[in-house]
Amino acid sequence: MSTTNRWGPYTSMRAMQEHGPLVIDHAEGVYVFDEDGRRYLDAHAALWLVNVGYGRREIIEAIARQAEKLSWFSSFGGFANRPSIELAERLISLLKSDGMASVFLSNDGSEAMETALKISRQYWKMRGMAAKTKLIGRQHAYHGVTAGALSVAGITANRRLFEPLVGDVRHAPAPYRNHCSYHPGSAVCTYACVHEVERMIQFEDPGTVAAFVAEPIQAAGGVIIPPPDYLAQIREICSRYDVLLITDEVVTGFGRLGEWTGARHYGVQPDIMTFAKGITSGYQPLGATAVSQHILDAYIQASTGEPELRHGNTYSGHPVAAAAALANIAIIERENLLDRARGAGDHLAQLLHQIAQSLPDQVADAGSEGLLGRVELQEDGQQPPGALGNLVAAKMREAGVIVRPAGDVITLSPPLIITDGQLDTVIETLHDVLLEVMPV
Repeated sequence: MSTTNRWGPYTSMRAMQEHGPLVIDHAEGVYVFDEDGRRYLDAHAALWLVNVGYGRREIIEAIARQAEKLSWFSSFGGFANRPSIELAERLISLLKSDGMASVFLSNDGSEAMETALKISRQYWKMRGMAAKTKLIGRQHAYHGVTAGALSVAGITANRRLFEPLVGDVRHAPAPYRNHCSYHPGSAVCTYACVHEVERMIQFEDPGTVAAFVAEPIQAAGGVIIPPPDYLAQIREICSRYDVLLITDEVVTGFGRLGEWTGARHYGVQPDIMTFAKGITSGYQPLGATAVSQHILDAYIQASTGEPELRHGNTYSGHPVAAAAALANIAIIERENLLDRARGAGDHLAQLLHQIAQSLPDQVADAGSEGLLGRVELQEDGQQPPGALGNLVAAKMREAGVIVRPAGDVITLSPPLIITDGQLDTVIETLHDVLLEVMPV
């Protein structure tokens, strides 16, 4: 059987030719099983997203019921379906304290971000400020793979082979405390990265800057956890200079940090928010872009009877995906998974503190917010960047635990239903693997 017929995302096809893929056959709870029946504790929720766990009958049955009733019909030109309407109402109800007023449904996080960027640029044109086109992203950011989303993202390896990208985009430093661009090695945070955002807006001219884009916690960049008031300071700068704030909630939304959104976790109201992943816990592809009232009002007031936003995806508002999202949200609420994420998150934080204290020769940094964690490995000076992270992740998989390396950072993002005992297993496995591959 060929292993190269299917071109995998972010996959070494040469490695596939040599070793083949690990084929996951079925899953239940926090565990996945390969075709040989071997069980793995999934400490990454597949890709930051299976928040309610695998095998949830409520979601599976909701998908089946909706597929039998109406599998799909276009939402273009004034058509709609009941699940997408109910989902939009449910989302705006959940996002009321975040200041959101309307939601545009798409297929994934890349499309959600692409939508947000287009909305932000058109917004200023309708406001009579057509020069406000520039977008500011951050180093180490991940916002998706479409042209606009990739342009505001800041992971160099993902960008460089596709350049030139979308124009009028700038990048600010990340709030990476233990890799500060301004004070490397210092334990004292001076908020230089915040000041640089303001300097950048001033230099570019606020009259030309449309939006600043930020993940509340930069997940794929290595779970970069900012100082607690970083996002609030960014919000104040954006408000002062009339720049829209877009928060990318694709990973941090739907309970990951113990709140419905990462912005709420940090006490901030953005202008636009993007969602995907945990919105359905991966049971169906779905993205969403939520906008605040002043954004919505600007579009409606500019209306001439034609579509205000000439943008859409074929499967926008897919009824089966919307049904999955509604069932997923119901589980999160019924089982109090936001509270669970906070409680389990406290336990994870204790475990990460302990492993950092007990293995200082192997662990450079460890920390978490909610159920989003990081363990940064000490550089050994012998292997290229990322090699050690890949080795540790491979050894953990051999031991029955799946994690995801981001360079030499082991990232953790388990289902919100994970128990304290299962978290103990994850960290105990990591402890043993670190001693094996990084002996003192």
